[in-house]
Amino acid sequence: MQEASLNNLSRLENHWVSKAYQLLTRSSMQKDYGCCKRGLKRGLTNDAPDAAIAMRQKWRLCEIGLEDYSFFLLSRLHTTHEAMGGANWLVDNMCTKKIGSWNNPLRSLILGVHQLGLSGWKPEECAAIGSELSAWQEKGLLEKEGSEDGKRIWALRLKATLDRTRRLTEEYSEALLQIFPQKVQMLGKALGIPENSIRTYTEAEIRAGVIFQVSKLCTFLLKAVRIGLGSHGWDVVVPGSVSGTLIQVESIVPGSLPSSLEGPVILVVNRAEGDEEVSTAGPNITGVVLLQELPHLSHLGVRSRQEKVVFVTCEDVEKVFDIQKYAGKYMSLEASPSGVNLSPSSNDRDAGSVNKNLSSNASSTAKAVAVKAPAFSKACASLGVIPLARADALTSGAKAAACGRLASLAADFDTVHRDNGVSASFRVPAGVVIPFGSMDLALEENRSTKKFESLLGKIETAGVENDTLDKLCKQLQLLVSSLVLSDDIVDSIASMFPDDVHLIVRSSANVEDVERMSAAGLYESIPNVSPSNPIIFSDAVSRVWASLYTRRAVLSRRALGISQKDATMAVLVQEMLSPDLSFVLHTLSPTEHDHNYVEAEIAPGFGETLVSGIRGTPWRVSSGKFDGTVRTLAFANFSEEIEVCSTDPADGEVLHLPVDYSKKPLTVDPNYRQQLSQRLGALGHFLEQKFGRPQDVEGCVLGEDIYVVQARPQPL
Repeated sequence: MQEASLNNLSRLENHWVSKAYQLLTRSSMQKDYGCCKRGLKRGLTNDAPDAAIAMRQKWRLCEIGLEDYSFFLLSRLHTTHEAMGGANWLVDNMCTKKIGSWNNPLRSLILGVHQLGLSGWKPEECAAIGSELSAWQEKGLLEKEGSEDGKRIWALRLKATLDRTRRLTEEYSEALLQIFPQKVQMLGKALGIPENSIRTYTEAEIRAGVIFQVSKLCTFLLKAVRIGLGSHGWDVVVPGSVSGTLIQVESIVPGSLPSSLEGPVILVVNRAEGDEEVSTAGPNITGVVLLQELPHLSHLGVRSRQEKVVFVTCEDVEKVFDIQKYAGKYMSLEASPSGVNLSPSSNDRDAGSVNKNLSSNASSTAKAVAVKAPAFSKACASLGVIPLARADALTSGAKAAACGRLASLAADFDTVHRDNGVSASFRVPAGVVIPFGSMDLALEENRSTKKFESLLGKIETAGVENDTLDKLCKQLQLLVSSLVLSDDIVDSIASMFPDDVHLIVRSSANVEDVERMSAAGLYESIPNVSPSNPIIFSDAVSRVWASLYTRRAVLSRRALGISQKDATMAVLVQEMLSPDLSFVLHTLSPTEHDHNYVEAEIAPGFGETLVSGIRGTPWRVSSGKFDGTVRTLAFANFSEEIEVCSTDPADGEVLHLPVDYSKKPLTVDPNYRQQLSQRLGALGHFLEQKFGRPQDVEGCVLGEDIYVVQARPQPL
């Protein structure tokens, strides 16, 4: 009887979905919508006749009516999917590899996203999402994808696009919340509208649109995918076990926590840019729960690992709601590769001061110990520039010195293979270094040395409670960024590169890329410049110098006990590439802590997408150092890729282009994914052996070649 009822319900569902689908995709409806949009895009002149104004109003009313009808159809579709058994029904079918039941919900979501694009909300993003969802639906579930389980790969790939779709709906809601509330408040009061109606207007506007139905469908499908994958919405960036008072903040910035707050703290953070430093928000932060996705090997992830801060992200709406209910309570956070548990602590607050961090045996107080800034020499400043091969840490900084060594290794081992036969060969972009002391010479030529030293002395003791430090940092940055590079240096660099080359100007401070001071992403890199344009090139170099004195950089050194006068900046100038892919790899798995595996994160285009904390996830793969075993951990879903076209002017600007992952080999071709992952694993193992310890490596893929642009000690 029950089976017969389900069969009848299934037939009714398929009939209703089929009819709704026909209505939503009917060519006349699409033509009507398109006609409305084209008419509304054309502006009205000041002397437009009444007939034109009346027609425009008809177009607007027609557009509203069509969107209301789409809202109704999508709502009925979602209700029907839930009636069939909801997310658990989809999971049961996926487990038995019968994914036909997923077709109607996916088709509904594709139609909803298409309607959003027609409405004018990020049409390129909507087109890319629709293309991906259609591709995954058409591709179906394979028994195997390469050497990996086809069901798991299908679910991971679909999850990436669903997360991207959810991000699209969240950005729409955020845009309306920025535009409406203040204006609604003013207009509502002026018209005498009841307070409750004013307060709920924006929310009601969001919930009455197609975006709300798309969000519901997306949440429904995401729930099923997460259950199928066993992820439950958590992602572990830095594993460990800590306790502390749960405090919710908007972002990680100095002053986030009240100075009166004592004892360990677990932060719940709404959003992150990716270049924050947890310790600057407070020395007693032991854990972070970020309510958005974040690449594990982003600058924020690397710094949190170095600071021994347990770090997890949570994307599940229901779990986020539960977390927020515990604000102000003393909680226990346990994060490991097997899962995350956030629960009220059974320990007394005073007894909870000892926090065991599974990622290190070091105690949480270790980060309070002062760090000595590495020695440096300004003796080579008079030489102008230093070839990359001759760069050393004393004159050029650890980053430039490591790049010099990488260049030597690439030349000496251009055909190296690991024991499993996989090539570990790589290339390094050509480069030169503007050494330590060059900024001092520029200050002398500008007669600004005394002013610089005065500001630097004031910054040393300036408080953070008011705007004093901010103002001093801005004054110092303005002074340094106004410096002009000498013609001799510009001409010397121009002579070392081809005339049409595009360069990237990178920081190489004495206080970055060294043990206990990775300073990942703390200082500037300026892409796409050329010495053929001396003004833009000189400006790029002075901006890198000035980045030594941002508020964040000053507070970071202060937290480590480093005097501001002990920090100095060299500049690494390298040929800029236009890569197909960029990657960051850790030669010791940062979550599993297994010395047999390398973990890599990969993004399309230029590497800033990956390390800066742009919302989205990268491709994440784990590769065995000895047996070449590859495991796909996540698929990429960044909305944009950053590119530099060789024909564009070298003006310090880059292009942001939409990405359709159904056309990316790393997503759709399991053989390519396995081969690249194995090469990155072999490369990571090779560099770890040559540098004598686990490494944090950055690089890119251009055609068949792998380039390495940076290697530094991996925070353990």
